Amino acid sequence: MKVEALLFGGVAVFFAGAAALYGWWSADPAGTAALVVAFLMAAVVSFFCATQYRRGGRRPQDRTDAEVADGSGPLEFFPAQSPWPLITALGFAVLCTGVVYGLWLFLIGVGVLARGVLGMVFQYADRDAGQSP
Repeated sequence: MKVEALLFGGVAVFFAGAAALYGWWSADPAGTAALVVAFLMAAVVSFFCATQYRRGGRRPQDRTDAEVADGSGPLEFFPAQSPWPLITALGFAVLCTGVVYGLWLFLIGVGVLARGVLGMVFQYADRDAGQSP
């Protein structure tokens, strides 16, 4: 996941630079907002991949000397249910409504959205703590 985190981090940096230049040069709020949203999406994916790399370490796909059998076993943990996607969607809806009704509602939406994203990323961060290798 380290390569993926760096890749999406580079994409996020590109979109941040493009948004800054486009916003300064064109003064178009719609295009600037679209580039900022693209930056945020790439930054979230990069943050998720970096967190997964720190938690899990190198995968067999990351090593050049790995065999096919090194990647065998359970693929991944898939949770049965989670409240965080609903909270993230609610935060995004409040954020978008805040664009229309005011900064105070927008900031509440940012807070709820951030909590939802962090909840999804760290929901099962310590699930392997109780297991012995």
